[in-house]
Parts: sequence; structure tokens; C-alpha cells
Amino acid sequence: MSVGLYADYVTDLRALFSELDRHPDLFQSFDARLELAAAGGLVVYETKRRKGQTDSLYYGRSAATGANQQISQAASFAAIDRFFALGQFIALTGTGTQTRPLDGQYPHCAVNFSYRKKGQPKARSMLMVFIGLNDEADALAYVAASEDASIFVAERPHRGERAYEWT
Repeated sequence: MSVGLYADYVTDLRALFSELDRHPDLFQSFDARLELAAAGGLVVYETKRRKGQTDSLYYGRSAATGANQQISQAASFAAIDRFFALGQFIALTGTGTQTRPLDGQYPHCAVNFSYRKKGQPKARSMLMVFIGLNDEADALAYVAASEDASIFVAERPHRGERAYEWT
């Protein structure tokens, strides 16, 4: 089975995420929640602007303690930005029959991102879960080792009930 590769998509997403983090004033509205699971821990970057009011929450959960702890915006951004700097990505469809959890040796990032830049006629949104890998060979090997390859996006752009690229 072929698999959709997302390095190009994540490169653009990384630039948009960076722009939101550094220049939120360029956006009329946004709702971004990124959850990075890596090395047994979790980092969450959540920010939302509606009607001129911005609410944000940044926290992490270490593998050692299992307790959530508030972290700085910079620390949360840096962790997710490092994930986006990996060499290749595959995405989950949100469907399939895989019963075992995904391999914790590979970082995963759930991205739920909606925004409207100032001056744009409409808002855009996406909801995807990406698995970060070193390169295309690693991505293909990861899919081949899976017990159900139907959980991975094969054709792009992906539009499903639980996961979809920019609309």
C-alpha cells in the first residue's frame, strides 16, 4: 500500500505556526491546539482568539511524573517546532482497525488549527495527526510494520470525518 508523505505540508504548517506564535496580531481569529506526544511525555500548545480576546494555555506532562505542569509559551513552541523540523511525516486517517497503540518511539503530533488572517475573505481549518520520522525510508518501513496500513493517509489531499487537510 502506498502512503501519503507530508514533509511539504508540514513545512508550510511550520511556517504558519511560527507566524501565529510570533505575530498573532496578523490574525483576525484563530483556534490552535497542538498536542505533541514524544519520549513518553506530552507538550500542549493551545491558543484561541475570538472577538479580540485571546486565551492561551501551554503545558507539558513528563514521562517520569505523569503530572501536568504549566510551561512557557516559548518552551511549548520550541518542542513542537523541533517536531516540525523532522525529515518526513505520515498522517493518520482517523479510521482503521489497529487495536494496539501507536509506537511510542516515534513522536506524534495532533494538530487542530483554524484561522482567518486579517483581510482574508474566509477562514481555513485542518485537523490531522502526524507521525514524525527521519526520512521517506523510515516512513515506508513504519507503515510496512503496521498491522493495519489503512490507518495511514494514502491519497492527498485527505478529507475524512475525523481528519482533514486545509479546507
